[in-house]
This record gives sequence, C-alpha cells and structure tokens, in this order.
Amino acid sequence: MSGHKSKKRKVASESESASNGAVDTSKPSAVFKPTKGRQHTLSLALPGSIIANAATHDQKSALAGQIARACAVFCVDEVVIFDDGQAVTRAPEREGYTAFADPNFFLYHVLSYLETPPHLRKALFPMHPDLKTAGALPSLDMPHHLRSDEWCPYREGVAVRQGRGSEASSRTLLDCGLPQNVYLPTPLEEKTRVTVKLPNERPTSGHDLACEAVSPDAPREEAGYYWGYGIRQASSLSAIFTDCPYDGGYDISVGTSERGVPVQTILDAASEAYVEPTWDHLLIVLGGVAGLEAALAADSDLKGAGVSDPKEVFDRWVNLVPSQGSRTIRTEEAVWISLTAMRPLVEVRNAV
Repeated sequence: MSGHKSKKRKVASESESASNGAVDTSKPSAVFKPTKGRQHTLSLALPGSIIANAATHDQKSALAGQIARACAVFCVDEVVIFDDGQAVTRAPEREGYTAFADPNFFLYHVLSYLETPPHLRKALFPMHPDLKTAGALPSLDMPHHLRSDEWCPYREGVAVRQGRGSEASSRTLLDCGLPQNVYLPTPLEEKTRVTVKLPNERPTSGHDLACEAVSPDAPREEAGYYWGYGIRQASSLSAIFTDCPYDGGYDISVGTSERGVPVQTILDAASEAYVEPTWDHLLIVLGGVAGLEAALAADSDLKGAGVSDPKEVFDRWVNLVPSQGSRTIRTEEAVWISLTAMRPLVEVRNAV
C-alpha cells in the first residue's frame, strides 16, 4: 500500500509549470499555422473495393476512419474513390445501407461525414445506417473543425433559414458554430453548406455578424490554411484523370506497385525519376488487394486505347517498401506509408 502511494506524483498547475520553466504538455502544441497562400494541391486515389474485404460493419467503418485520419494528418486536399472492378456492387439494402452492397459509395459516404465540421453534421447528414458507428470514429480535428470559442477569418456554415420580414429575400441565417448569429447577404437554399469569410479579428460585441461567401479553396489559396479534403467518386482508373477538377489536370501522377522503382528515387535530385518542386497538382494512386494491374484490366477505356501496363498510365511508378517482409501491404497501410514517404516532396514544394 505504502509503496503504491509513494509512486503518486503531484500534477503541477499551469502557473507552476511556467514558473519552473517546464513544458506544459496538457494542451496540444501542434496547431496548424498557415504561413502563405497555397495554390498547389495533394490528391490521393484509392479503390473502394478495400471495404469489401472487411468482414463486419465496424471493421468497414474503422477502415474508413484510418484513411480519413491519414488524409487529415498529411493535409490531403482531394480524395478520389475509384471503382477497380474488384468488388461486386448491387442496389443498396433497406434504408439505403451500402456497407455490403456498394463499397465505393460506403467509403465515400463515411469519408464525407468525417470531413464535415461536427456542428454541420446534424443538418447535412440525416440518420443513415452507413453512419451508425461513424460518430465513434477518431476525430479528424482539422483546422476548419473549429470550436465555438476559436476565431478564424474563415468558417464552414450551413444555411438555417432565410432572414425574417423585409429581409427574407435578401439574406440567409447560417449556423457557423459561433455564439453570434451569422448572416449571408444573399438568399440560399436551406441546408446548403457554404464557406464564408469573416473579419480577421473577433468582434468585441455579440451583435449579428455579416459574412461573405467564398470558394471552398479560398482558405487555402488566400491564407494557406489546410481546409480539409474534397471527395469524389470515379467510375474507373481512367476516370480519376478524365474527371479531374483542376484546370490542366494533374502535373505529376504517382502509381504504386511492388514492381516499381524505389520511392526514394523521386526524392533524389540526381535520379532521372526526380520530381521537381514545380508541380501544381500531385496525385498518388494506390491499388487494392490485386493491385493497379487489376484496375487496368477492368478499365475498358484504357484497354481500348491499347494500354497494357499500368505504369504507362502514370508519370512515376514506385515501390513504397522495397524488400518488404510481408507478402502484401494492405491499402490502409499503404496510405500512411505513401503519404509519409512523399511528405518531403510536399514540404519542398511548400517552401518554394
């Protein structure tokens, strides 16, 4: 008993820690701090078929949660869920449940939910069986997931209702997760998500706030904030490229395979595979259980164009883990590995 008690330590208060010169570890220090506007983006594409390999709903949701966490940690701007033809899909089950019917949509649905700021979820995501355990997944805690007492010149809001009286047709009340009412001086349909710009400093009064609607890219392009990931579905491997939302497409596309060159070569300035830090839109594509070879085999457009080797589709074809000890690397593992391996590429580009 006495031995147990002797191991107890007194927890110093914040003021005591400061006076002792000790580091206060009670609060997070790794808060995202923007430095300058950023035009370039990082995209990640992976097949929804990986969800079909998880046996239970909880495992499927947890898998989606792992992917979302990796995307948040490494500031992925776009996630593409593509159909690699390796999972049978059918019509949704009762009440639209897709976990066992359409793995591509299920992954898209859960990732969309997790990216959405918590104060918007009730309005934008009605009760759905796909999301029955999503609330228990680890928080992404991204810069746009703001607390009510935090101030940022940008926020995500949802249209709650039109203004009242004579203002009904000219402005919209938004829920932006703030204690004040926030109004947009334009009419919006109820439950519309919108990115808004507010004053740089928190107003001293609690009066209603007027805001300006901006592009979802504005926080990144104007101020350099990481503002979560956009997400879309692609019907095939080739559709990742043909449906690209960026003008001019992706500058650099990186396909992953155990038959590729070591990933370090694209980081080595002396290598022919080196990626210069001048790109605007970088895309990383991961395969499923059968690899990107299977995705190519299921893509009629690429096969019709005479593409016989998946490495022909990409600018770089890399092996994430040369001499791997396990026979296979799971896609959810490859997400973390690829984003970690290519982080230096992004950091160099950020510094330009």
